[in-house]
Amino acid sequence: MSKEFPEMVAEQKARRTPAPERPRVRKGSGGSSPQVERALAEVRSKIYPRSVSGNYARIRVAMVFLTQLIFYGLPWLQWNGRQAVLFDLGARKFYLFGMVMWPQDVIYLAVLLVLSAFALFLFTAMAGRLFCGYACPQTVYTEIFMWVEAKVEGDRLARIRLDEQPWNGRKLRLKATKHFLWLLIALWTGYTFIGYFAPIRTLGADLLAFELGPWQWFWMLFYAFATWGNAGFMREAVCKYMCPYARFQSVMVDDDTFVVTYDHVRGEPRGGRSRKIDHKEAGMGDCVDCSLCVQVCPTGIDIRDGLQYMCIGCGACVDACDQVMDKMGYEPGLIRYTSGNAITEGMTQQQVRRRMLRPRVIAYSAVLGAIAIGFVISLATRTTLRMDVIRDRGALGREVAGGMIENVYRLQFINSSEMPVTLKLSADGVPGLAIETTDGATSVQVDGSSNRLVPVVLRAPAQGLAPGLYDISFTSVGTRTPDDVSTVVEQSSFYVPR
Repeated sequence: MSKEFPEMVAEQKARRTPAPERPRVRKGSGGSSPQVERALAEVRSKIYPRSVSGNYARIRVAMVFLTQLIFYGLPWLQWNGRQAVLFDLGARKFYLFGMVMWPQDVIYLAVLLVLSAFALFLFTAMAGRLFCGYACPQTVYTEIFMWVEAKVEGDRLARIRLDEQPWNGRKLRLKATKHFLWLLIALWTGYTFIGYFAPIRTLGADLLAFELGPWQWFWMLFYAFATWGNAGFMREAVCKYMCPYARFQSVMVDDDTFVVTYDHVRGEPRGGRSRKIDHKEAGMGDCVDCSLCVQVCPTGIDIRDGLQYMCIGCGACVDACDQVMDKMGYEPGLIRYTSGNAITEGMTQQQVRRRMLRPRVIAYSAVLGAIAIGFVISLATRTTLRMDVIRDRGALGREVAGGMIENVYRLQFINSSEMPVTLKLSADGVPGLAIETTDGATSVQVDGSSNRLVPVVLRAPAQGLAPGLYDISFTSVGTRTPDDVSTVVEQSSFYVPR
């Protein structure tokens, strides 16, 4: 903070307005009360967060760089001559580095969603909305847009003055520059988004030639518009009124959850004072009532009122308060990451961390760990060759020349590996059973990351076979290299007509 502390306090006291009262409406009353009108005005009012520096601000900046490096950079990575991460909806293939997933692998997506849910429960029980404050896309893009806004229009007071003054050439220029930069970021974000679903290295040429498909245009512009609107205008409204996470976190947070907390025991009674007096002898707490914790809050709440669902746990108020404590010569940590019980019971941070291992946290961790281990084992042992047997229902079974019974099937092979595979086919379950493809071969080749539908014929001597259904099994032995051999067995039935 560039200004000296007494000047900041005087400035903020001059601009500070009292918090609105909780709206109360009498049953059966027609019209709105003054309290409701004030509350609605508060909802519609724009929040101008003050920039702040400190440890948690540096962590937020680092998380912005990390998350955007992953988001913007991942589609450009190459793997075996193709895009490393590509959800090719047209070809119905999902490429994840060395893995090729098919629609039949949707079970892995379901398990991944369950893992995410339990991770969310565990993280919230331990640290509240910490994800919201550092890694949530809404928070990250709001930080980026606010950084652009501060560079173009200035810090908090400069932005307030700019919005209050009438329109003129300077205001129009600054606003146009800000929105131009916002739109560039939003369009690049939309372009990157569709790059996860179509090869991003060819999207640029298609875009310049106006050869993108209609769905690609729609989703690029829609995602860009959503980014521009949410991060540029709605901002804290998304966190306070639209995000469901803010609503249901209260059932997972208790007095032992590690959250941003104001130490009311140490801070009250609050009030302004000179640095020269002994505030303890004057019967005052450490809080100087400068309201900087409110001014740096991106959602505009007062953390001194206690834990609120609108708090995203970003730690901006911690940085601001620690700077004030340093200027006043007080111990830092008036606002800090701790638990409610730590404040009321005077616990140390080490005791707080031990209390975090309570039954619900252990239960969430156990379930999450078990599902994660099963998920990893399933992926590691997942076969890259799959075979589905489809009977020809037009002709279940017939007798052909030579006293043979013939059944026709279609075998669908899916090769999830990126290497071609040669399959040797066989069938058993009926004496004398022989298999061959419709062109007379007993082996087929399936290219890498592809599927193939192969019609096959099974024949068995009719002599000694009673009419009815017989259980049989198809076996395909796939060879990619001498050391890479996989076997797949699928059950079916062989029909002998009367």
